[in-house]
Amino acid sequence: MTRRCLVLSASMGAGHDAVAGELARRLRAHGHEAHVHDVLTLLPAGTGPALRVFYRTAVRRLPALYTAIYRVFLASPPHGAQALGPQAHGAQALGPQAHGPQAHGPQARDAQALGPQEPRSEALDPEAPPHPDALRSGAQAGPGRAAAARADTSPLAALAEGPLRALAARYRPDVVVSTFHLAAQITGRMRERGTLGVPSAVYVTDFAVHRGWLHPGNDLYLCVSPGAAAAARAGTGRRTAAPGPVVPPAFHAVADAPPAEPPDPRRPTVLLSAGAWGVGSDLPRTARALVRHGMRPVVLCGRDEGLRRRTARVPGAVALGWTHDLPALMASARLLVDNAAGQTAVQALAAGLPVVAYRPIPGHGADGVRHMAAEGLSTTAADLPSLLAAVSRLVPDGPARGAAAARGRALFRDDASVLLAALA
Repeated sequence: MTRRCLVLSASMGAGHDAVAGELARRLRAHGHEAHVHDVLTLLPAGTGPALRVFYRTAVRRLPALYTAIYRVFLASPPHGAQALGPQAHGAQALGPQAHGPQAHGPQARDAQALGPQEPRSEALDPEAPPHPDALRSGAQAGPGRAAAARADTSPLAALAEGPLRALAARYRPDVVVSTFHLAAQITGRMRERGTLGVPSAVYVTDFAVHRGWLHPGNDLYLCVSPGAAAAARAGTGRRTAAPGPVVPPAFHAVADAPPAEPPDPRRPTVLLSAGAWGVGSDLPRTARALVRHGMRPVVLCGRDEGLRRRTARVPGAVALGWTHDLPALMASARLLVDNAAGQTAVQALAAGLPVVAYRPIPGHGADGVRHMAAEGLSTTAADLPSLLAAVSRLVPDGPARGAAAARGRALFRDDASVLLAALA
């Protein structure tokens, strides 16, 4: 049966829109209708652009301010929902922050080779993937909804309720899915108040599930990892699943294809990601160090032309602006140096590239990097020598690289769009 799906995204960077677009593509490929809408346009005139400008400025120019805002208004308390406890055995830490017997010596190598336990979808039965019939039967309010869970809702959610109600009346969806935390607050509030009459799902794009994502009014939470699903379940009491990241098939094709011919056989290619906005800390210096280490750094500068020009002056480095050919770049690369645990990082996992987190961006970036590493999906480098050590270990073919690639690919377990259509 054809379902009508309303996908809510937000033009904050490019990651949320990328996930929304891929979900919509998959839904249409399965014979459903999908409409993608920017939730920022549902806010009072001028509010959405103002939020985007403030966020971009704070992350790029005022990291201490953004970190404080994140800690006060968004960061979840360190309770059992997503504490870095037993799962952290899969984390790989390098440099001064690493400590204990797992950080050095044979024990560290053994832990890395084994990795964390194979990810599983998290649903009513946390040991089994959710069956579509179970999702459909649990779509309405009633048993299973956690009355004790408390929503931490932004005042902006109330302002967007009327416009979203009008949009739903016009489009008449069978299910609404949010890929941005403000959208999740709006739909959760409306479901709780009875002003949204169809199920609402949330696809959490982050490894660290902050409070902004969590509202017990939503019917289903889909997450990138088992740890994130556990946090969403603990924070809302709702059904959760961990189908894995949502990335286009071109990235999976990279891992399935024979290795591409390297651009420079003498210097392995290492990608450095700065996101859509070119947010990064001293990327030219990092690129210079990688060149001295015998690598060919390719810096993805996003839409920051100034960063691209500065990095282009580093001899031996390649500086690129915004590109739509990331699968081809990953096909010729050996590793990704990441700073946000966002969409580029999970695209690299799909392509079979090891991910090393270095100098993360403030707030949700640092939190996401920490949780991604705790699930054994990346290596963290606390300083430049640690980064170079990780590069030396993960770039060549061998057990360390193979284990990292296998753990990353194991994260992709289910098709999130199938679970969404089953909820309708």
